[in-house]
Amino acid sequence: MKILMISAEGPPLQQAGALVDVMDALPSALRARGHEVSVVLPFYREIKENRAFKKKDSGISVDVQAGDKIYVARYLEGRSASGVQLFLVRCDEFFDRVGIYGERGKPYEDNAARFIFFCKAALELARRLTPQLQILHVHDWATALVPVFVHAQGLPFKTVLTIHHVADQGSFWGLDFRLTNLPERFFTLHGVEFFGRLNFLKGGILYADKITTVSEHYLREIQTPSGGCGLDGVLRENVHRLSAILHGADYSRWNPASDRLIPARYDARRFRGKQICREGLLKELKLESAPRGPVFGMVTRVVGEKGFEILVPLLDRLLWDDVRLIILGEGDPAYETSLAVAARKFPTRFAYKKSYDDKLAHLIEAGMDISLIPSRFEAAGLSAMYNLKYGVLPVARLTGGIQEIVEDYDPTTDSGYGFLFYEYSSEAFWDAIKRARQIFRDRRLWTTLMKRAMARDFSWKASAQRYEALYRELVGATSKAAA
Repeated sequence: MKILMISAEGPPLQQAGALVDVMDALPSALRARGHEVSVVLPFYREIKENRAFKKKDSGISVDVQAGDKIYVARYLEGRSASGVQLFLVRCDEFFDRVGIYGERGKPYEDNAARFIFFCKAALELARRLTPQLQILHVHDWATALVPVFVHAQGLPFKTVLTIHHVADQGSFWGLDFRLTNLPERFFTLHGVEFFGRLNFLKGGILYADKITTVSEHYLREIQTPSGGCGLDGVLRENVHRLSAILHGADYSRWNPASDRLIPARYDARRFRGKQICREGLLKELKLESAPRGPVFGMVTRVVGEKGFEILVPLLDRLLWDDVRLIILGEGDPAYETSLAVAARKFPTRFAYKKSYDDKLAHLIEAGMDISLIPSRFEAAGLSAMYNLKYGVLPVARLTGGIQEIVEDYDPTTDSGYGFLFYEYSSEAFWDAIKRARQIFRDRRLWTTLMKRAMARDFSWKASAQRYEALYRELVGATSKAAA
């Protein structure tokens, strides 16, 4: 099949985020199954300045209308590290900026115009590619208007929308609807209007041929008032087109037995490399070596939904003990400041690094003992999948994909390999941390749990097969309709 993935994030961007990882691994897994898969992204400044990434001008440029203005979309071509064809939409007025969605925690004021333009430009590319594409697979709010435009223009593509984070919806002033150049009938209760505002994600839910999300538990959560972030009713009304496909881990990149970015490799039979990585991590970040307690770590976006509102109050309590904590990630300036203050207060026990660095991310993964995942919601839980492969045991809140990835350790049945908590509170989180620290003292038991965790397999093969079946269902429906 001929598939175009459309996303606001993906390789060669270097940053912490599940969407970048998915846009690296899923197209590659589908390509390995014999499908023609391409990806289209905005040509951000970060990609423009990445000299290691080889790109060339395709020679194609298209005028794209957004409201009363005409913008020129120029298309560049390149290849991901895994060989997937990439198309990059260049419009420096919109994308030659420091951030993707905003800077210093504030979104860009013209995000509606930026991503309406991108959706239209991606669609213009899709119309020009030969042989004709069959599937347009869009990801999250920034590309969710593509199915709306396909429907409005009667284009011969089947569309799939994957919701990674329902909280991010692309909600803008109602006046921004004019930038879509859609007929007024689309700005209604049965269209992209939502409480008087333009809502990208709602439009995608209504007009995509199929909607997927990233785990069975998250599918159920987003249909509830507490988990749907206002769109639960829209999702329930369209549940017949909604399904869940648990995402996989890219073990070609995240595997301690073959990881070239860590100082020593290891597997479930040989743990010496794990100790070398642990020592290397503490040395790299100038933290005191050989703590009695575990090394905790997080590689994540520093935002409320990732649980920082229940983690920050615990930092003093955690770091007064002989443990080490490493956090890598950026996001909300208020949480960044709190972490920076704690790092100055405990300079030998806590290191906070804001700017994402791929080598450091892999070193943290290999060197930490316990990962902290106190998320308010954790749709897919990709970070937990990576943790398990590296023999890192998670302390995690039971939400979303976590329920399908981490099994709570139960000493009565000697089963499980993680430490789960249910209530979203600092005290519940602290109780789970204490439980993990107590078990950590029993090195023989801890090693058993590490081996158990590393035995779990969340490769992309099963996920890619399910996406393939979904695409075939849509393409088959098109063939029957034509017949």
